[in-house]
Amino acid sequence: MLTIQTLVDDNLKQLGLTWLAGRAGGGRALTDDTLAPSDRVGHLNLIHPMRIQVFGHREMTYYLRFGVRRRRQHFADLLAGGVPAIILAEGLVAPEDLIQNCNTHSVPLLGSAFSAAEVIDLLRVYVGKALAPRTIMHGVFMDVLGLGILLTGESGLGKSELALELVSRGHGLVADDAVEFAQVGPGVVEGRCPPLLQNILEVRGLGLLDVRTIFGESAVRRKMRLRLIVQLVRALSEEAHRERLPLQDTTQNVLGQPVRKVVLPVAAGRNLAVLVEAAVRNNILQLRGIDTLAEFMERQMHAIRQNER
Repeated sequence: MLTIQTLVDDNLKQLGLTWLAGRAGGGRALTDDTLAPSDRVGHLNLIHPMRIQVFGHREMTYYLRFGVRRRRQHFADLLAGGVPAIILAEGLVAPEDLIQNCNTHSVPLLGSAFSAAEVIDLLRVYVGKALAPRTIMHGVFMDVLGLGILLTGESGLGKSELALELVSRGHGLVADDAVEFAQVGPGVVEGRCPPLLQNILEVRGLGLLDVRTIFGESAVRRKMRLRLIVQLVRALSEEAHRERLPLQDTTQNVLGQPVRKVVLPVAAGRNLAVLVEAAVRNNILQLRGIDTLAEFMERQMHAIRQNER
Protein backbone atom coordinates (compact mmCIF):
# COMPACT_ATOMS: atom_id res chain seq x y z
CA MET A 1 0.00 0.00 0.00
CA LEU A 2 1.33 3.42 -1.02
CA THR A 3 0.36 6.28 1.27
CA ILE A 4 0.81 10.01 0.69
CA GLN A 5 3.22 10.17 3.63
CA THR A 6 5.40 7.49 2.00
CA LEU A 7 5.25 9.37 -1.30
CA VAL A 8 6.41 12.55 0.45
CA ASP A 9 9.22 10.78 2.31
CA ASP A 10 10.50 9.01 -0.81
CA ASN A 11 10.48 12.17 -2.94
CA LEU A 12 11.59 14.68 -0.33
CA LYS A 13 15.00 15.28 -1.90
CA GLN A 14 14.02 14.79 -5.52
CA LEU A 15 11.04 17.16 -5.51
CA GLY A 16 11.50 19.10 -2.26
CA LEU A 17 7.91 18.37 -1.20
CA THR A 18 6.69 20.29 1.85
CA TRP A 19 3.48 20.05 3.85
CA LEU A 20 1.21 23.09 3.48
CA ALA A 21 -1.96 21.69 5.07
CA GLY A 22 -3.95 18.51 5.70
CA ARG A 23 -1.12 16.64 7.37
CA ALA A 24 -3.65 14.46 9.19
CA GLY A 25 -4.41 12.87 5.81
CA GLY A 26 -0.90 11.51 5.35
CA GLY A 27 -2.29 7.99 5.69
CA ARG A 28 -4.45 8.34 2.57
CA ALA A 29 -3.60 5.50 0.19
CA LEU A 30 -3.50 5.11 -3.57
CA THR A 31 -5.50 1.90 -3.73
CA ASP A 32 -6.94 1.38 -7.22
CA ASP A 33 -4.33 -0.82 -8.93
CA THR A 34 -6.26 -0.77 -12.22
CA LEU A 35 -5.34 2.85 -12.93
CA ALA A 36 -2.40 3.66 -15.17
CA PRO A 37 0.30 6.01 -13.78
CA SER A 38 -0.96 8.74 -16.12
CA ASP A 39 -4.38 8.55 -14.40
CA ARG A 40 -2.91 8.80 -10.88
CA VAL A 41 -1.06 12.12 -11.19
CA GLY A 42 -1.88 15.08 -13.39
CA HIS A 43 -2.87 18.73 -13.76
CA LEU A 44 -6.01 19.91 -11.97
CA ASN A 45 -8.89 18.02 -13.58
CA LEU A 46 -12.37 17.73 -12.06
CA ILE A 47 -13.25 14.90 -14.45
CA HIS A 48 -10.53 12.73 -12.85
CA PRO A 49 -10.83 13.55 -9.13
CA MET A 50 -9.07 10.33 -8.04
CA ARG A 51 -5.70 11.54 -9.31
CA ILE A 52 -3.17 13.58 -7.35
CA GLN A 53 -4.12 17.10 -8.48
CA VAL A 54 -1.15 19.29 -9.44
CA PHE A 55 -1.51 23.07 -9.62
CA GLY A 56 0.77 25.14 -11.83
CA HIS A 57 0.35 28.85 -12.59
CA ARG A 58 -2.42 28.20 -15.14
CA GLU A 59 -4.37 25.94 -12.80
CA MET A 60 -4.05 28.47 -9.98
CA THR A 61 -5.23 31.28 -12.28
CA TYR A 62 -8.26 29.17 -13.21
CA TYR A 63 -8.97 28.38 -9.55
CA LEU A 64 -8.78 32.03 -8.48
CA ARG A 65 -11.22 33.13 -11.21
CA PHE A 66 -14.07 31.86 -9.07
CA GLY A 67 -15.47 33.14 -5.82
CA VAL A 68 -15.00 31.33 -2.52
CA ARG A 69 -18.39 29.59 -2.77
CA ARG A 70 -17.61 28.17 -6.25
CA ARG A 71 -14.16 27.09 -5.10
CA ARG A 72 -15.74 25.29 -2.16
CA GLN A 73 -18.00 23.44 -4.60
CA HIS A 74 -15.01 22.43 -6.75
CA PHE A 75 -13.23 21.17 -3.66
CA ALA A 76 -16.36 19.21 -2.66
CA ASP A 77 -16.38 17.57 -6.10
CA LEU A 78 -12.74 16.54 -5.69
CA LEU A 79 -13.43 15.28 -2.18
CA ALA A 80 -16.43 13.22 -3.32
CA GLY A 81 -14.30 11.69 -6.07
CA GLY A 82 -11.64 10.57 -3.59
CA VAL A 83 -8.83 13.02 -4.30
CA PRO A 84 -5.71 11.60 -2.58
CA ALA A 85 -3.68 14.84 -2.43
CA ILE A 86 -3.16 18.28 -3.95
CA ILE A 87 0.28 19.62 -4.91
CA LEU A 88 1.05 23.29 -5.54
CA ALA A 89 4.04 23.37 -7.89
CA GLU A 90 6.29 26.26 -8.96
CA GLY A 91 6.44 27.64 -5.41
CA LEU A 92 2.83 28.81 -5.51
CA VAL A 93 1.29 30.29 -2.36
CA ALA A 94 -1.78 28.40 -1.19
CA PRO A 95 -5.03 30.42 -0.97
CA GLU A 96 -6.39 30.61 2.56
CA ASP A 97 -9.66 28.89 1.66
CA LEU A 98 -7.77 25.94 0.11
CA ILE A 99 -5.65 25.56 3.25
CA GLN A 100 -8.77 25.66 5.42
CA ASN A 101 -10.63 23.09 3.31
CA CYS A 102 -7.63 20.72 3.27
CA ASN A 103 -7.20 20.98 7.04
CA THR A 104 -10.93 20.49 7.67
CA HIS A 105 -11.20 17.39 5.47
CA SER A 106 -7.65 16.01 6.04
CA VAL A 107 -6.68 16.27 2.37
CA PRO A 108 -2.87 16.49 2.05
CA LEU A 109 -1.79 19.79 0.52
CA LEU A 110 1.84 19.78 -0.58
CA GLY A 111 4.17 22.33 -2.11
CA SER A 112 7.13 22.08 -4.48
CA ALA A 113 9.41 24.60 -6.16
CA PHE A 114 9.62 22.42 -9.28
CA SER A 115 7.46 23.05 -12.33
CA ALA A 116 4.12 21.28 -12.59
CA ALA A 117 5.34 19.25 -15.58
CA GLU A 118 8.41 18.05 -13.67
CA VAL A 119 6.34 17.10 -10.62
CA ILE A 120 3.89 15.14 -12.77
CA ASP A 121 6.57 13.34 -14.78
CA LEU A 122 8.60 12.31 -11.74
CA LEU A 123 5.61 11.22 -9.67
CA ARG A 124 4.10 9.20 -12.52
CA VAL A 125 7.30 7.18 -12.78
CA TYR A 126 7.53 6.81 -9.01
CA VAL A 127 3.88 5.79 -8.53
CA GLY A 128 4.05 3.40 -11.49
CA LYS A 129 6.98 1.57 -9.94
CA ALA A 130 5.69 1.70 -6.37
CA LEU A 131 2.33 0.14 -7.32
CA ALA A 132 3.62 -2.30 -9.93
CA PRO A 133 2.71 -5.99 -9.40
CA ARG A 134 5.60 -7.69 -7.60
CA THR A 135 6.88 -11.12 -6.72
CA ILE A 136 10.02 -12.64 -5.20
CA MET A 137 11.63 -15.65 -6.90
CA HIS A 138 14.42 -17.91 -5.75
CA GLY A 139 17.49 -18.05 -7.96
CA VAL A 140 20.42 -16.00 -9.23
CA PHE A 141 19.67 -13.08 -11.52
CA MET A 142 22.46 -12.16 -13.96
CA ASP A 143 23.27 -9.82 -16.80
CA VAL A 144 24.65 -12.08 -19.53
CA LEU A 145 25.52 -10.39 -22.82
CA GLY A 146 23.11 -7.57 -22.00
CA LEU A 147 20.11 -9.80 -21.23
CA GLY A 148 18.58 -10.45 -17.80
CA ILE A 149 18.92 -14.17 -17.05
CA LEU A 150 17.40 -15.96 -14.05
CA LEU A 151 19.25 -19.14 -13.00
CA THR A 152 16.88 -21.45 -11.14
CA GLY A 153 16.92 -25.02 -9.86
CA GLU A 154 17.07 -27.14 -6.74
CA SER A 155 19.42 -26.23 -3.95
CA GLY A 156 22.86 -27.76 -4.35
CA LEU A 157 22.94 -27.84 -8.15
CA GLY A 158 25.60 -25.15 -8.35
CA LYS A 159 23.69 -22.00 -9.30
CA SER A 160 25.97 -19.74 -7.27
CA GLU A 161 29.12 -21.45 -8.58
CA LEU A 162 27.81 -21.00 -12.12
CA ALA A 163 27.08 -17.33 -11.36
CA LEU A 164 30.61 -16.89 -10.00
CA GLU A 165 32.09 -18.35 -13.19
CA LEU A 166 29.89 -16.09 -15.33
CA VAL A 167 31.03 -13.05 -13.33
CA SER A 168 34.66 -14.10 -13.85
CA ARG A 169 33.91 -14.23 -17.60
CA GLY A 170 32.83 -10.58 -17.57
CA HIS A 171 29.09 -10.81 -16.94
CA GLY A 172 27.23 -9.04 -14.12
CA LEU A 173 25.41 -10.07 -10.95
CA VAL A 174 22.07 -8.49 -10.10
CA ALA A 175 20.86 -10.64 -7.20
CA ASP A 176 21.55 -13.96 -5.50
CA ASP A 177 19.07 -16.22 -3.69
CA ALA A 178 16.08 -13.83 -3.64
CA VAL A 179 15.16 -11.66 -6.63
CA GLU A 180 12.47 -8.97 -6.55
CA PHE A 181 10.55 -8.80 -9.84
CA ALA A 182 8.07 -6.07 -10.75
CA GLN A 183 6.01 -5.41 -13.87
CA VAL A 184 7.15 -1.88 -14.69
CA GLY A 185 5.41 -1.61 -18.05
CA PRO A 186 3.30 -3.53 -20.57
CA GLY A 187 5.14 -6.82 -21.09
CA VAL A 188 8.19 -5.62 -19.12
CA VAL A 189 9.29 -7.49 -15.98
CA GLU A 190 12.25 -5.94 -14.16
CA GLY A 191 14.38 -7.67 -11.53
CA ARG A 192 16.27 -6.06 -8.65
CA CYS A 193 18.18 -7.18 -5.58
CA PRO A 194 16.74 -6.63 -2.09
CA PRO A 195 18.84 -3.96 -0.32
CA LEU A 196 20.02 -6.46 2.32
CA LEU A 197 21.60 -8.75 -0.30
CA GLN A 198 23.09 -6.22 -2.71
CA ASN A 199 26.47 -7.23 -4.22
CA ILE A 200 26.49 -10.47 -2.16
CA LEU A 201 26.95 -13.96 -3.61
CA GLU A 202 26.88 -17.04 -1.39
CA VAL A 203 29.12 -19.88 -2.59
CA ARG A 204 29.36 -23.21 -0.78
CA GLY A 205 32.72 -23.59 0.91
CA LEU A 206 33.57 -19.89 0.53
CA GLY A 207 30.65 -18.28 2.31
CA LEU A 208 29.53 -14.77 1.43
CA LEU A 209 31.46 -12.97 -1.31
CA ASP A 210 31.22 -9.24 -2.00
CA VAL A 211 31.27 -9.40 -5.80
CA ARG A 212 31.61 -5.64 -6.19
CA THR A 213 34.70 -5.51 -3.96
CA ILE A 214 36.35 -8.60 -5.47
CA PHE A 215 35.63 -8.07 -9.17
CA GLY A 216 34.99 -4.33 -9.36
CA GLU A 217 32.12 -1.99 -10.12
CA SER A 218 31.43 -3.52 -13.55
CA ALA A 219 30.65 -6.93 -12.00
CA VAL A 220 27.29 -5.86 -10.53
CA ARG A 221 24.10 -4.41 -11.96
CA ARG A 222 21.35 -2.47 -10.20
CA LYS A 223 18.47 -3.87 -12.27
CA MET A 224 17.77 -5.81 -15.46
CA ARG A 225 14.78 -6.74 -17.57
CA LEU A 226 13.98 -10.47 -17.33
CA ARG A 227 14.37 -12.06 -20.77
CA LEU A 228 15.31 -15.71 -20.16
CA ILE A 229 15.01 -18.35 -17.42
CA VAL A 230 17.66 -21.08 -17.28
CA GLN A 231 16.57 -23.98 -15.09
CA LEU A 232 19.28 -26.35 -13.87
CA VAL A 233 18.08 -29.94 -13.35
CA ARG A 234 19.75 -33.18 -12.30
CA ALA A 235 20.86 -35.32 -15.22
CA LEU A 236 18.61 -38.22 -14.19
CA SER A 237 15.51 -36.11 -13.56
CA GLU A 238 12.33 -36.18 -15.64
CA GLU A 239 12.98 -32.69 -17.04
CA ALA A 240 16.37 -33.80 -18.36
CA HIS A 241 14.79 -36.58 -20.44
CA ARG A 242 12.34 -34.43 -22.34
CA GLU A 243 12.63 -34.27 -26.14
CA ARG A 244 16.00 -33.02 -27.36
CA LEU A 245 14.50 -30.73 -29.99
CA PRO A 246 11.26 -29.24 -28.58
CA LEU A 247 9.04 -28.06 -31.42
CA GLN A 248 7.66 -25.21 -29.31
CA ASP A 249 9.39 -22.71 -27.06
CA THR A 250 9.13 -23.50 -23.37
CA THR A 251 7.96 -20.53 -21.32
CA GLN A 252 7.31 -19.74 -17.67
CA ASN A 253 4.74 -17.25 -16.45
CA VAL A 254 6.16 -14.40 -14.35
CA LEU A 255 3.68 -11.72 -13.25
CA GLY A 256 1.41 -12.67 -16.11
CA GLN A 257 4.18 -12.43 -18.73
CA PRO A 258 5.51 -15.49 -20.63
CA VAL A 259 9.30 -15.69 -20.34
CA ARG A 260 11.39 -18.07 -22.46
CA LYS A 261 12.81 -20.97 -20.48
CA VAL A 262 15.73 -23.30 -21.14
CA VAL A 263 16.35 -26.51 -19.17
CA LEU A 264 20.00 -27.53 -18.71
CA PRO A 265 20.84 -30.95 -17.20
CA VAL A 266 23.73 -30.79 -14.73
CA ALA A 267 26.32 -33.53 -15.22
CA ALA A 268 30.03 -34.01 -14.70
CA GLY A 269 32.11 -32.51 -17.51
CA ARG A 270 29.46 -30.11 -18.80
CA ASN A 271 30.63 -26.51 -19.07
CA LEU A 272 27.48 -24.80 -17.87
CA ALA A 273 28.86 -21.29 -18.28
CA VAL A 274 29.46 -21.88 -22.00
CA LEU A 275 26.02 -23.47 -22.34
CA VAL A 276 24.34 -20.50 -20.66
CA GLU A 277 26.18 -18.06 -22.95
CA ALA A 278 25.10 -20.14 -25.96
CA ALA A 279 21.50 -20.17 -24.71
CA VAL A 280 21.58 -16.39 -24.36
CA ARG A 281 23.07 -15.91 -27.84
CA ASN A 282 20.39 -18.19 -29.27
CA ASN A 283 17.71 -16.23 -27.42
CA ILE A 284 19.08 -13.00 -28.90
CA LEU A 285 18.72 -14.53 -32.38
CA GLN A 286 15.13 -15.54 -31.59
CA LEU A 287 14.34 -12.00 -30.44
CA ARG A 288 15.63 -10.86 -33.84
CA GLY A 289 13.32 -13.33 -35.60
CA ILE A 290 15.95 -15.99 -36.35
CA ASP A 291 14.76 -19.50 -35.37
CA THR A 292 17.48 -22.09 -35.95
CA LEU A 293 15.17 -25.09 -35.36
CA ALA A 294 12.54 -23.76 -37.77
CA GLU A 295 15.19 -23.10 -40.42
CA PHE A 296 16.59 -26.63 -39.98
CA MET A 297 13.14 -28.20 -40.30
CA GLU A 298 12.48 -26.16 -43.44
CA ARG A 299 15.84 -27.29 -44.85
CA GLN A 300 14.94 -30.89 -44.02
CA MET A 301 11.53 -30.65 -45.72
CA HIS A 302 13.19 -29.13 -48.78
CA ALA A 303 15.64 -32.07 -48.91
CA ILE A 304 12.75 -34.55 -48.65
CA ARG A 305 10.89 -32.89 -51.51
CA GLN A 306 14.05 -32.92 -53.62
CA ASN A 307 14.47 -36.67 -53.06
CA GLU A 308 10.86 -37.36 -54.00
CA ARG A 309 11.32 -35.90 -57.46
